[in-house]
Amino acid sequence: MSAAPAPISRVLAEDEAAILTLNNEHAAELSWLEPERLSFLLGETFYARRIGDLEAFIMTFDQDARYDSPNFLWFRERYERFVYVDRVVVAASARGRGHARRLYQDLFGHVARAGHTLVTCEVNTDPPNPASDAFHAALGFTEAGDAVIHGGKKAVRYYVRQITA
Repeated sequence: MSAAPAPISRVLAEDEAAILTLNNEHAAELSWLEPERLSFLLGETFYARRIGDLEAFIMTFDQDARYDSPNFLWFRERYERFVYVDRVVVAASARGRGHARRLYQDLFGHVARAGHTLVTCEVNTDPPNPASDAFHAALGFTEAGDAVIHGGKKAVRYYVRQITA
């Protein structure tokens, strides 16, 4: 008999050091965060959850967040209401267990209960990330646009997914 999946829990202040470490291990795909910036961002989140002792985490914002990410701002310019998935990270030791899918499914329920109807995110196209493209397509995301950001250092594809109550 397999063990029950690790629980999904709210991100708490005492989780910040572990989140910072896991985030910065994946800074190439995400972005490097300093402790103060992470604390600020967590204070602005719409939904931030972790699995287990930090096998994975997700951080999202709604349209009212004070956030200056060019990707977040791209969505804000185009949509009146949305929830933006800023980052989802799964620790290398926990890959292949469905954690990212579980976090997204939990997010979709939270979004619907809050009366939102649109979840947005971006995936790198340069450097390419075909596994993430396929993952988001399987979750029902569709392409909404693209951009070159950070002075040409990164290219991204923007995705949206409608949520129904």
